[in-house]
Amino acid sequence: MRRPLSAAFLLGSLVLVLSGCGTGGLAEPGNVSNGKTLFTGQGTCSSCHTLAHAGAQGKIGPDLDAAFAVMRDDKYPLSTIREIVAKQIKYPNTDPATGAPGMPANLVKGSDVDDVASYVACAAGIPVKDAVKAGCGPGPGSSSGGSGSGGGGGGSGSGGSNDGEAVFKSAGCTSCHTLKAAGATGTVGPNLDQSTIDEAGAVKQVTNGGGVMPAFKDQLSEEQIKAVAHYVVTSRGK
Repeated sequence: MRRPLSAAFLLGSLVLVLSGCGTGGLAEPGNVSNGKTLFTGQGTCSSCHTLAHAGAQGKIGPDLDAAFAVMRDDKYPLSTIREIVAKQIKYPNTDPATGAPGMPANLVKGSDVDDVASYVACAAGIPVKDAVKAGCGPGPGSSSGGSGSGGGGGGSGSGGSNDGEAVFKSAGCTSCHTLKAAGATGTVGPNLDQSTIDEAGAVKQVTNGGGVMPAFKDQLSEEQIKAVAHYVVTSRGK
């Protein structure tokens, strides 16, 4: 759980690419289908980012459609977008504009980085129908998938469930916090296994945010917030 980072922060990587510094060949063409599966996986990219083709409406990280639309309009090669995405996955930095931490490093590793970078390069910044024609896979709502757990950051990833563990995982909490009961090892936010906050305080924190954590009052229902607060308080240290 983090406050939003600017799209300008993500595109700041473009300066290195276009200045000739490069990114050290961080991305090779990958498997777009696997990249989409990884992107929409629970607690990964779709929990924090907006990407229409993936059905993702996350509000924590940059809107990838907005971030890359200008580059797509200006006909930048897909290899450039792949390099930028791979750089952010491997070497996330603090946003200089806000001081907020970047996303956790190495959410995916090895060839999976190429796959996610290739998927984003294929689908970001263009209409869903154009992304489908480009071979990025079916769009959201199709019978063969596409939405996954997308939109988790927007509140839809929990599928309306009021189960605290389900909300914790679908809302992107696992990518920022450590909580052994949830199999979460995030290091951006506090280690919840070591937290002493009570349930009322947890409800307030999730609702209004604080520090680097965004407010979830517009992304989760009141019942979901109470459920995830109860889950954290009763599961920590187990």
